[in-house]
Amino acid sequence: MTTDRPTSTGPHVPVLLRPLLKAVAPVTGRWLDGTFGAGGYSRGLLEAGADHVIGVDRDPLAFEMAEGWIGDYAGRLSLQQGVFSRMDDYAQDLDGVVLDLGVSSMQLDLAERGFSFMRDGPLDMRMSQDGPSAADLVAELDEAALADILFLFGEERASRRIARAIVKARTEAPITTTLQLAGIIEGCLPRSKPGQSHPATRSFQGLRIAVNAEYEELFEGLLAAERALKPGGLLAVVTFHSIEDRMVKRFFQHRAGKTGRANRYAPEVEETPSQFTLVTRKAVGPDDEELTENPRSRSARLRVGRRTEAAPIAISAKDIGMPQLKQAQGRDKRS
Repeated sequence: MTTDRPTSTGPHVPVLLRPLLKAVAPVTGRWLDGTFGAGGYSRGLLEAGADHVIGVDRDPLAFEMAEGWIGDYAGRLSLQQGVFSRMDDYAQDLDGVVLDLGVSSMQLDLAERGFSFMRDGPLDMRMSQDGPSAADLVAELDEAALADILFLFGEERASRRIARAIVKARTEAPITTTLQLAGIIEGCLPRSKPGQSHPATRSFQGLRIAVNAEYEELFEGLLAAERALKPGGLLAVVTFHSIEDRMVKRFFQHRAGKTGRANRYAPEVEETPSQFTLVTRKAVGPDDEELTENPRSRSARLRVGRRTEAAPIAISAKDIGMPQLKQAQGRDKRS
């Protein structure tokens, strides 16, 4: 039986690779690519001078695709199936960590994975291909919980209207496919104008983030990178929407001692040693050349920090602005 799975015959070039390699140059030693995907960052790091790269991904398809080319690097690339929030279990004393957040092109391009509202497929969205799917959430959550996911994770202003429509539609027939859900969402919103994003973009984002616990994974992953990096090691994170970028920005600010007082009357906070210094003072976006080559890069932002010798310290998800569903309140994780 034939499938439409992507192949790995040509090198995958991820977004912001050029500015990332420039920001972390010279590339040496042992690196961990926490979102291996099609291997673009790993290849870039190896070709820039890394001695060894550990590629981590929770999607088994990523490793199937790598079988055809991993041998080109003569043992300098090793693969680990798992989540990057556990990277410090996989490696220590790293010279660098790269995280490319969000859904990969190979996942979007496969209708059978259920990530895209442009292709008809099962309403799945599971990166690891196990656990509850998007169809499960749509079928089981009540209206308020669905609305919270769409609003907090997808930044969808019409979240309550859409959640109400989903609950009404599922009483008539199960919602099991991507185009079925996209049609329900489109019926709640004005038709998009040329150049605007598809009406289902934010809702699909919110569901995908909920299915894969992406914000929790990012929060725990930043802490794991702090534990896994050696002094002088670099952490480079590429984000694709404002909430992720805010979390990464606030993490680096918090770890670089840039939090400050809320106002001049607030009590002074005792200074603590900084765990990171900022390599990029502001987020780095794509240049005109990259936007022409890859329009999907338009929302990408890169931030880089360098690990100091200071020991890791506790931090809460609220400290870095992680959105939390009501049922998750009071269960804040700390390192």
